[in-house]
Amino acid sequence: MTADDFDTLKAFTVSIGANHVAEICLQRPEALNSMNADFWRELPEIVDALDSQGSARVIILRSSGKHFTAGMDLSVLSNMGGDPEQEPARQAEKLRRWILSLQDTFTQLETARMPVISAIQGACIGGGVDMVCATDIRFCTSNAYFNIKETELGITADVGTLQRIQSVMPAGLARELCYSSRNMGAKEARACGFINKVYDSHHEMLEGARALATTIARHSPMAVHGTKAMLNYSRDHSLQDSLNHMATWQSGMMKAPDVKEAMQAGAEKRIAKFDNLLP
Repeated sequence: MTADDFDTLKAFTVSIGANHVAEICLQRPEALNSMNADFWRELPEIVDALDSQGSARVIILRSSGKHFTAGMDLSVLSNMGGDPEQEPARQAEKLRRWILSLQDTFTQLETARMPVISAIQGACIGGGVDMVCATDIRFCTSNAYFNIKETELGITADVGTLQRIQSVMPAGLARELCYSSRNMGAKEARACGFINKVYDSHHEMLEGARALATTIARHSPMAVHGTKAMLNYSRDHSLQDSLNHMATWQSGMMKAPDVKEAMQAGAEKRIAKFDNLLP
């Protein structure tokens, strides 16, 4: 998929502004933006297209309607049982590959070269929590709530929540939410650090997300990409490994003309101008 194909999407709309901010919008409000087959096919292709193109410097992940997402669509869950006529070991191997492909969908948000801001209103349930845990920054409305629904449904969350949530909130609270499947409201989500900021309305939240995205997009995309890459690496590696990796990265990245441009723009009291990342 390329940007030319965005008009053919079924589960999303995508726009890229002159400020280099891309907005990916879940566009099935009549179905509570549940994650159907179109969702799982289109989202990784969209993120890959934006990442490959290089013109978008920040992504805002949002949705239309009253709720952010109700999570996995029942039409997708109904296929989990597989074909009882198939040989069990091969059926299990097929199911494993399918789950890995779903995981990769949200991992792409985490590994994309640009930061991803999620803007959440109303319900964010099940797979929605998996998804926003993979984003860099989370904003929500005051009526938002989060529910790790899988335990209540008799399954173990398998698309990233359990692997990421203890990095974005205290471990004890994360385990409580995962075990109990209770709702966590916006106030509690902000207090524990899961949410960056809470807004009174959907409109105000989107304005806040767009303002932050515009600020980030004004910075060197090389510097922002490097910062995201180093933060992700440091989360998953030791301090010494992370420092060594940083030194290796910086030995090449410090040669970019962005450093000179940023300093000169500061001295001249103007907005710096940076080239996009290469496709």
